[in-house]
Amino acid sequence: MNDGASNGSDSKKLKVDAAPPSRVLHIRKVPSEVSDAELIALGLPFGKVTNILTLKGKNQAFLEMGTEEAAITMVNYYNSVPPSVRNMPIFIQYSNHKELKTDSSNQTRAVLPAVSTVPSLSSDNQEAAGTSPVLRIVIDNLFYPVTLDVLQQIFSKFGTVMKIITFTKNNQFQALLQYSEPAHAQQAKQALDCQNIYNSCCTLHIDFSKLVNLNVKYNNDKSRDYTRPELPTGDGQHSLDSAVAAALRKDSSLLGALNPLSAAAVVAAGKVALAGQPGVLLVSNLNEEMVTPQSLFTFFGVYGDVQRVKILYNKKDSALVQMSDCNQAQLAMSHLNGQKMYGNVIRVTLSKHQTVALPRDGLDVQGLTKDYANSPLHRFKKPGSKNFQNIFPPSATLHLSNIPQNVTEDDLQLLFTNTGGTVKAFKFFHSKATHMHRRQEVTQWRRNQERDHKMALIQMSTVEEAIQALIDLHNYSMGGNQHLRVSFSKSSI
Repeated sequence: MNDGASNGSDSKKLKVDAAPPSRVLHIRKVPSEVSDAELIALGLPFGKVTNILTLKGKNQAFLEMGTEEAAITMVNYYNSVPPSVRNMPIFIQYSNHKELKTDSSNQTRAVLPAVSTVPSLSSDNQEAAGTSPVLRIVIDNLFYPVTLDVLQQIFSKFGTVMKIITFTKNNQFQALLQYSEPAHAQQAKQALDCQNIYNSCCTLHIDFSKLVNLNVKYNNDKSRDYTRPELPTGDGQHSLDSAVAAALRKDSSLLGALNPLSAAAVVAAGKVALAGQPGVLLVSNLNEEMVTPQSLFTFFGVYGDVQRVKILYNKKDSALVQMSDCNQAQLAMSHLNGQKMYGNVIRVTLSKHQTVALPRDGLDVQGLTKDYANSPLHRFKKPGSKNFQNIFPPSATLHLSNIPQNVTEDDLQLLFTNTGGTVKAFKFFHSKATHMHRRQEVTQWRRNQERDHKMALIQMSTVEEAIQALIDLHNYSMGGNQHLRVSFSKSSI
């Protein structure tokens, strides 16, 4: 197998990601002592790994994911968070091959015909995993907020997450997370310990807890028992019971291994260090017949406040997008590189430019450059906005808000069908107040059901259709000075 590299070195200039997306990934500069299990662990957070081929003499490997979507997500993530194995940097790109095929004459052979979990644990690890299905997670360098839902999304790749409790101790954001099986906890610890959630920040430090079961009292933004959805919200009350608190007082070994600098100090230092750094992205392989500055503003605005957009005059399939800061640029790049926009798989990389220059008056007759610095549509302008906690990758399911009371499900389904996609499912949310009085005022609840719609989920048939619908309908006028708000959802219907 040859993907344009004869060995793991960079002696020949290689075009990273020159190949189109494929579920087979080419890994270069693999340390010779690395095991298949360590390479497989790189892919497991993103989906099922179906095959692996290692070329020991060339310091290379090929990893086959279960789906192309999983491979795209993996490449997007490692483009913004450079991967390493045994403290050595490695490089991951799409392979020219669409699947792994080997023959008996090849000195190397494909292994692991169907992997959906980390390979069998050693006897020592089995003993460790048998102690507790509960992990204690400390998040260091907390530059971006990490929510309970983010933790659930990351850790559910390794098994069924039953309960999560989040809290702050010694100025550090921490969590207790309970799996259905101790082995799942071991697999998650093996793959995620010391990994960053976002680029260069939000580092996970994971150890086994002395607890074997979590007692969750409330389902809210601080704690969740996924096995008991009927639990009350508790109006934001904390869920740490006396047993958990006692265990935390005893279980201090993990804290001692961390940098003593408080999370608040890290955040403050990070903001100062990144304040002057550029946040300009180069977006290429755009559909030049369809793309506009406004469509890029809307799409990239899901992940940060877009300040300026410039479609290049002499290369209209490329554009510069200036975000508010470097962190927002990294976030947009990690989520949007490799996504489909107007039928094209776009490429998103950091630009060498510090800012996007505005043209002099009268020179931009084609309207290729737009200034959005004062746009009222920025999602993250308000400090502490809940939008920071609702940043999710592009998905087929969209979250709709600011829906007028007189708009029906049929109205919205027709609106979204007109974007060229197919609506697969739809669900309105109902207000908390309505549900709180369900027992006492069933009749009134039924009357209110038709007029209390403010938010909804709508599921399109593909992620690409959902992207198109978001670009077309975010801020769509619904009449009466109300504009529809559209964002990607982590849920499905």
